[in-house]
Amino acid sequence: METIQLRDFCVGYHLDKGRVRRVVSGMNASIRSGELTCLIGSNGIGKSTLLRTLSAFQPPLSGDCFILGKPIKDYTHSELARTIGVVLTRKPHINNITVKELVGMGRAPYTGFWGTLSKEDDKIVDESISMVGIDHLKYRMVTHLSDGERQKVMIAKALAQQTPVIFLDEPTAFLDFSSKVEMMKLLKRLAHDMDKTIFLSTHDLELAVKLADVLWQLDESGLHAVAKEEVQNEIDVLLAL
Repeated sequence: METIQLRDFCVGYHLDKGRVRRVVSGMNASIRSGELTCLIGSNGIGKSTLLRTLSAFQPPLSGDCFILGKPIKDYTHSELARTIGVVLTRKPHINNITVKELVGMGRAPYTGFWGTLSKEDDKIVDESISMVGIDHLKYRMVTHLSDGERQKVMIAKALAQQTPVIFLDEPTAFLDFSSKVEMMKLLKRLAHDMDKTIFLSTHDLELAVKLADVLWQLDESGLHAVAKEEVQNEIDVLLAL
């Protein structure tokens, strides 16, 4: 099912005196549920800007984005929190909290003002922690985690949010190679087995070629689907230099 549709979508920034800086324009594309879709492209090309705009952290400059058939601009904050989970590369500025407590914050869209977890919420949190393989970190303070461990915790938090859509910006950036493979396989399994829409940016081209169902490339000409064979050829050329 086509979960996300972009129509003449343009992302960028509003500057002073009514000026704008366009980063990527004229995007027309769709993302489907049940697939792991990876976004590739050089540094500074606009991958993070696109993901932040799709996550409603900043408005598009023009065009339309539909999530589950509904314009993203028509979603309330509460509806977005139950629809889109987001994992960004920046570190959470949170102190004096355990891993389980942080993952439990993913249940905020369902727990009401006081944020009290029910037994069912607690079960979902524990399951999310187990899915990412960090049971041994459950009661460790977040400030005592490595960058890679912290990234896994943030993915577990997104899983606890139980949204049909998850966006991730460089989710494997701080992981060693075996953990990168493990994480990409996990995300692919979640997409396939739970019919989630998982869209992530990555610089791990070889892993993307091996594990992604769909590859999007962002470059000076815009956003377009790219064949795995084409990306593999580019990798082979670079390695041969």
